[in-house]
Amino acid sequence: MFNRFINLQWKSFFRSSSFGKGLALKILMLFFGIYMLVFLVGAGIGLYFGLRKLFPSENPMWMLSQFLVYWVLVELFFRYFMQKLPVMDIKPLLNLPIKKSSIAHYILGRSGLSGYNLIAPFLFVPFAIVLIAHDYPILNVLIWLLGIFGIVLSINYVNFIVNKSDKALGIIGGLILTLYGLDYFGVLEVREFFGPIFHGLYQYPITAIIPIAIALIAYYLNYRFLKRQIFLDASLKTKSKEAKTSELAWTRRFGDMGPFLQLDLRLIWRNKRTKAQVFISLLFVFYGLIFYTQEMYANSMPMLAFLGIFMTGIFLSNFGQFIPAWDSSYYSMIMSQNIPLRKYLESKASLISVSVIVMFMLTIPYVYFGWKALAINFASAIYNLGVNIPVILYFGSFNKKRIELDKSPFGNMQGTSANQFLIMLPVLGLPIILFSLLSYFVSLEVALIALSLLGVIGFALKNPLLDRITEQYRKKKYGMIAGFKEKNN
Repeated sequence: MFNRFINLQWKSFFRSSSFGKGLALKILMLFFGIYMLVFLVGAGIGLYFGLRKLFPSENPMWMLSQFLVYWVLVELFFRYFMQKLPVMDIKPLLNLPIKKSSIAHYILGRSGLSGYNLIAPFLFVPFAIVLIAHDYPILNVLIWLLGIFGIVLSINYVNFIVNKSDKALGIIGGLILTLYGLDYFGVLEVREFFGPIFHGLYQYPITAIIPIAIALIAYYLNYRFLKRQIFLDASLKTKSKEAKTSELAWTRRFGDMGPFLQLDLRLIWRNKRTKAQVFISLLFVFYGLIFYTQEMYANSMPMLAFLGIFMTGIFLSNFGQFIPAWDSSYYSMIMSQNIPLRKYLESKASLISVSVIVMFMLTIPYVYFGWKALAINFASAIYNLGVNIPVILYFGSFNKKRIELDKSPFGNMQGTSANQFLIMLPVLGLPIILFSLLSYFVSLEVALIALSLLGVIGFALKNPLLDRITEQYRKKKYGMIAGFKEKNN
């Protein structure tokens, strides 16, 4: 029966109407996947030697075990966004003599062979081979590897359980930050606490049964849930649940833009792909810690400018570059109504402006690394507000690819075109080059003034720029509507 399911999925893949259109992208993603797997193999081989160099007096296996708790939590956190339960068109099968249990087992079995589950094996198998080559006990290493596979499958099936709840995401994210904070500030030796638990998989091989048992329990819970959902009339039943609405009354103070802001905020909060942009933006606030703590980047003007533009404008880039494709499902309806296009674009600009201000405020603690970091971030925020917002909106008029908001947010190239790559040149490249040249050949103060002055000029020309952008959207109106109607683009 499983062979028949595989055959049907294979035919569905090649006979899809979008197969030819997305063939180039599929080939590109295939090469990218192969590159990532080769990189993981190299990282797995170098992991042993890297740990030996960083901690010469410690056992590499012991040091790796101390960090595995973060690996489990971070992978579970990102899988919440990236991985969805693989689905197949089961409705035609439900009126055939096929057991529902077979369908459920096939769906869960496919998820076990997901590409996400290949990441850990391609990293840890080479590491295990290097351990064996350095005279580590073969049996212990192999059973440890079996335990790692059990952990991977546990993460896979636990993800499908917690994926149904946004509260679980908050708990996992909060747990990661709390544990890292406790460990970083020396309040609690988190790695010392969890290290023996994961090291036990190597030291006491019998403990490898635990992650395997957790994987089996999670598999069974998912199986029971799926089996209860596989009914022909399940899709005919009207779901009734308590309506949860938010008036967002505070948006009324924005006048005519209030209704548009309400729609955008609801769209962001109710869809995983847009909600993921918010979480990613908040996570990238900590991006500066990677560079500000390194001496080699302390006086690197291009890097400091990049951090300022990137951190204060991360939501601007991630969300703004797909305007108005976020509204592609009902864009034709918007354009057919008596809705001022200018107000529509102003509401988008206002939403992005708020995000830039919030992101700058979150970066204020970087003043700990010197006034230079704060000053660059402030000038970058001004530049983003005055220059990059009009640039983002202008390039949005070239977006003609539809976005399905219910699709997985990660690894999803829907809505992506050459426009998304070209837009990074003026948004990131131009301010970085300008700031770097002025700081090197004149002074840091002049570079800061120039970046801020460009932002102020952008503010002063806000109305004329929005008029030009609105006219551009009017010219592209029918082409955008036609593009957004194509579901397999």
